[in-house]
Amino acid sequence: MVRLYTESQIADLLSVSKRTVRAWEASGKLTSVTADKKGKQYPAAQVLALDKNGLLSLSASHTPVRQKPVKKYHIIELFAGAGGLALGMEKAGFSCVALNEIDKYACQTLRKNKPDWNVLEGDIRHLDFRLFKNKVDVVAGGFPCQAFSYAGKKLGLEDARGTLFYEFARVVKQTQPLICIGENVRGLLRHDKGRTIEGMVSILDEIGYDVLPPKVLKAIFHRVPQKRERLLIIGIRKDVNIAYKFPIPHKELYTLRDALKAGPLFDCEVPVSIGQAYPKSKKEVLKHVPQGGYWRDLPIELQKQYMKGSFHLGGGKTGMARRMHWDEPSLTLTCSPAQKQTERCHPEETRPFTVREYARIQTFPDQWEFCGPITEQYKQIGNAVPVNLAEEVGYTLIEALNNYYAGLNKRLYVKGAKLVLDACLANA
Repeated sequence: MVRLYTESQIADLLSVSKRTVRAWEASGKLTSVTADKKGKQYPAAQVLALDKNGLLSLSASHTPVRQKPVKKYHIIELFAGAGGLALGMEKAGFSCVALNEIDKYACQTLRKNKPDWNVLEGDIRHLDFRLFKNKVDVVAGGFPCQAFSYAGKKLGLEDARGTLFYEFARVVKQTQPLICIGENVRGLLRHDKGRTIEGMVSILDEIGYDVLPPKVLKAIFHRVPQKRERLLIIGIRKDVNIAYKFPIPHKELYTLRDALKAGPLFDCEVPVSIGQAYPKSKKEVLKHVPQGGYWRDLPIELQKQYMKGSFHLGGGKTGMARRMHWDEPSLTLTCSPAQKQTERCHPEETRPFTVREYARIQTFPDQWEFCGPITEQYKQIGNAVPVNLAEEVGYTLIEALNNYYAGLNKRLYVKGAKLVLDACLANA
């Protein structure tokens, strides 16, 4: 059976706009073979020919690695939030020895769901991690993006004082893990014309870590029904020989239907839960937006009424008055589901997603409870690393560490055998 892709799927897979996909069709590079309720569909062979980065051919032949740890691997998570990264890492096989978070509601969430986790609540600047020195394999953290004072020199740790990246690097220096992982938004690559991330790499180099080329992971390729992107900065301690490979994209893409209905991701419908509501005026507007549509799909008078002065400005503003589509991944969730600039309206009902729907889209299990007022619950979920994405990263870390320890044991065995042989020869 020939695999077919929709316009939206092609745009997601190849990181292009739907307009580009339509241009490819107009020029003859794509030819639709069928059209149904999902719209036009195109054969995989045509899409493969346009895949300049080789993502489709790579994922088509990829069988995910699911190695179990050969020993107990320990991880510290900084800026832990509601636990998306930590939970994913634990599912892959890591043991969390400490999690730091300053937000009191997020800490309540962590403790409620994982009473055995060592949650260190408070400002990271006031915490000392030296008791974990040489006792952890990985330190991970999604530090906020902050610019440094950059004067055209190679930055060192002290140049980052006052930023939360400094605190991340300080903890790495204090604990000396084999691997450190910084997680952030894609925009960090361009922050301060690239100088911020250049400074981060320079600082990690100074404290003894070789940094891999930073990598943007698209969550839709890693069992997450959401168009979310996260940047990973991975450092390997210079005195160890660890070969790390980023997760390879999966073959399947999951949609909002997979998130909220029973299917391959969840075995039941999304549980009923609390959620915010739109004011009556916004609801009156959004009820006219079709599935997958946004403000430009409104009647012209409603467009002007809703957009006000922005109506005459340039730019697509495609997040405004946006209704999701059952057969597409969700757009990236924000910390506030009813915000005008970034609406994420339910595909059929004219309302924002509920808390449990939000959690499903971030691939949190239904049993994971969130604490605090509803606004704080949305904030915790919106800021989280998707659990399934974190799990995929965790599996690649387990594989890298397993290979390292297998090689280390082999080297120790050979060295021991040589010592025995030398002793025998000396006594002969």
